[in-house]
Amino acid sequence: MFKGIIGLLAGVALAGPVMAQQPQPEMQQIRAAVLRVDEERLPPISRLDLPVEDLGFAGARLAIEDNDTTGRFMGQDFEALEVTATPDTAAAELDRILAEGIQFVVVLADDATTLALADQAGDRAMLLNARARADSLRGVDCRFNTIHVAPSHAMLTDALAQFLMWKNWPDWLLVHGSHPEDQALAGAWRRSAAKFGAKIVEERVFEDTGGARSTDSGHVQVQAKMPVFTQRAPDYDVLIAADESDIFAPYLPYLTWDPRPVAGSAGLVPRSWHPAMEAWGGTQYQNRFEKLANRPIREEDYQAWLALRIVGEAATRTQSADPATLREFILSDQFDVAGFKGQKLTVRDWDHQVRQPILLTTGVLTTSVSPQDQYLHQTSALDTLGIDRPETECSF
Repeated sequence: MFKGIIGLLAGVALAGPVMAQQPQPEMQQIRAAVLRVDEERLPPISRLDLPVEDLGFAGARLAIEDNDTTGRFMGQDFEALEVTATPDTAAAELDRILAEGIQFVVVLADDATTLALADQAGDRAMLLNARARADSLRGVDCRFNTIHVAPSHAMLTDALAQFLMWKNWPDWLLVHGSHPEDQALAGAWRRSAAKFGAKIVEERVFEDTGGARSTDSGHVQVQAKMPVFTQRAPDYDVLIAADESDIFAPYLPYLTWDPRPVAGSAGLVPRSWHPAMEAWGGTQYQNRFEKLANRPIREEDYQAWLALRIVGEAATRTQSADPATLREFILSDQFDVAGFKGQKLTVRDWDHQVRQPILLTTGVLTTSVSPQDQYLHQTSALDTLGIDRPETECSF
């Protein structure tokens, strides 16, 4: 009996090295890039919003870690090239990315640059828009090669409008900036008011006259304008600020002539993500990000993370690294991805916008999450936010 055991052990010992020498399957490489286009802008009103060097890239790094956690068991290896550019150099940088054979590009850029890069990429790559919010990019200027991970203006304004109507605050004073992007956001607010039955009692334009906003005296000058600027308004429930340019909105809370809440671009703000979000596994996600980046997360980080998680989820589910296979699956009705928002996120087939809940946030907390429970939809409650299929102007 002992001889049998010894013989068996000897056989195992001999077999061990032979088994170890068996060739391992070749790892599948899934490559992507994150292209961040930085513009020259005035300093933000609050120093808490000062730019960070790794904006967006930190979220992308966390996504690669998450993708690799699963990928190593599936024989897949993920990589994301980090590229910074200006509006003048963005086209050249995209050409360099495409020349390396990368076919998934996460873009953090303004509306015009995002559209130009989509046209430049054509059928050579899929772009994942992680910053631009213009409704036109999902409408008349939609492109088949672009997935919109960042929520649109319409999604954000609809999310807040639902909450305001639930609060029975239907009368709004709309104050918007004078820049084109502010006016586009104001248009989304008008649409949301009509959609949910609110009334805009008056609109006012805050003219950006330039000046020394970045100095102490400049801040005081803008602050001093707010009580006078908001006086003699018709009776209203809430002031809606449409300030995509970050010129005036943060000065409005507690400085309006009438004692009214402020929402929109200040006060109660709709966001894709917030650094205080803790529900649905959010605490674990926040902790991992903060350990990696040594700072709180920002929306661009979350959106870049989600963009690369979309690619990673498709690779895992299809067990493929072929870009065409991944694109087809992402755009199919079989695809979904988790986003720490309490439900699976999917891609709308009519404009390639990622369906997602929207957080309604103050400076330190998440007050609510839309869609609100009383708003129903025949397909998905998430389609009560933004442009639904019957009203889309997108034509691929």
